[in-house]
Amino acid sequence: MNIVVVNDDGWGTAGIRLLAKEMTKLGHVTVVAPDGPRSGYGACISVTTPIYLKRIEEHDLNGAEVYVTNGTPADCVKLAKEVVLKDQSIDLLVSGINHGSNAAINVIYSGTMGACLVAAEKGIPAIGWSINSHLLDADLHWMQPFIADVTQHLLEDGIAPGTCYNINAPVGEIEGIRWTRQCRGHWANELVEAVDEPLREGVLSAWKLAGDFINDEPDAADTDIWAMDHQLLAITPITTDLTDYGSL
Repeated sequence: MNIVVVNDDGWGTAGIRLLAKEMTKLGHVTVVAPDGPRSGYGACISVTTPIYLKRIEEHDLNGAEVYVTNGTPADCVKLAKEVVLKDQSIDLLVSGINHGSNAAINVIYSGTMGACLVAAEKGIPAIGWSINSHLLDADLHWMQPFIADVTQHLLEDGIAPGTCYNINAPVGEIEGIRWTRQCRGHWANELVEAVDEPLREGVLSAWKLAGDFINDEPDAADTDIWAMDHQLLAITPITTDLTDYGSL
């Protein structure tokens, strides 16, 4: 089985290295990853600049091949399909492990899940993995026993065309697995003035992204946020079809 591993935190972070190693238990792994952080890029693609690709040597990934690019996570999927594995089929794409939750509304911003949605659009089964911690040295060992087994189970069940899976893990011990839906919520207080930043001529002000996530349904026990809050691994099916059929 040919497995492609991508992420949005950039090659070399602990999350993608662990994910690549775990995927070698299931097949041959090819990593195609950005050369630096691309968080918040969603399914953004490079349309005005060339995309470069470089192969690098890695000796501790159980035989996985590694390529890095100046492109986005979505670009990584396209490079894997049309360049790196041009004459081969891709049986699975996994994205992550993202350092930071991609639950609830975060899925629309996520470069991790943007890559999965691009893969789903191309008919490639795809799974995104995230942990609810932005620390680059977050403890991933609680997740590790679940990664290969859950991936294998989802593949055996079959991943429908146009669908991918968004998996979010809590920090610390995982006490179970739950199928969930995307929690309804929103971000507030999203900008903080960067008062220490020097302003170029003509610039009025400078700002940094921050914010507080507001859970609009904190008592709903079937959401991804609720599952993580209760130390459960949340598995949410996501589709490329954004149509609101209830409004038709």
